[in-house]
Amino acid sequence: MPPDSSTDSNAAAARLDVLDSPEGVGSIVAAVTGRGGRVLTIATIRALETDPEQSEIEIEVAGLTPDELLDALDGLPEVQAIRRTRALGSIFGKRVIVVGGGAQVAQVALGAVSEADRHNLRGERISVDTIPLVGEANIAAAVRAVADLPRARLLVLAGSIMGGDISVAAEELRAVGVPIIALNMVGSITNHVDLVVSDPVQAGTMAVMAIADTASFDLVRQKGRRY
Repeated sequence: MPPDSSTDSNAAAARLDVLDSPEGVGSIVAAVTGRGGRVLTIATIRALETDPEQSEIEIEVAGLTPDELLDALDGLPEVQAIRRTRALGSIFGKRVIVVGGGAQVAQVALGAVSEADRHNLRGERISVDTIPLVGEANIAAAVRAVADLPRARLLVLAGSIMGGDISVAAEELRAVGVPIIALNMVGSITNHVDLVVSDPVQAGTMAVMAIADTASFDLVRQKGRRY
């Protein structure tokens, strides 16, 4: 299940220079959990050209204040440097992911970006990410990968024909709590999503409204409908 947006925005975050060793990441996680924190994300940003070898790592944690996070990590032998930063949820916020054909993706993005601007002016942080793809295997892989994307709250499938393994992947994604809006298209996909919308601009608009705290649109009440 994707984390709650308030958890993302209130997370404490830090960037670390860590020695490349089997104990490095494990010691960081142990230090955080030992203080009562919960690791939301931990990612390697880049390898550093140092001797001995080090990597720059970013960590986001719930349950600790920024000062408590830095205090928990300070003094670990594997950690060579600590820099306070902001959690991505407080900067880029929630994400709408749009996958499909180039022309349809562009029109969905038009509606989503315009609607996101309206809500972001009210204090939201909603970003829109797109990728035009061709082929059942490629699109199905992208759908499954949305479950691993941080801050992803909703997927829009924008194309003219989708089905087969894409429909299987869609059900898998919905099972972990990520809703899907699809354009009205040929194929079985329209039977495996939460909402079907014919107009791509409107699909993008409704996608943003569905995840915005400043909107009154309830996707749960629209499940199974077609527009």
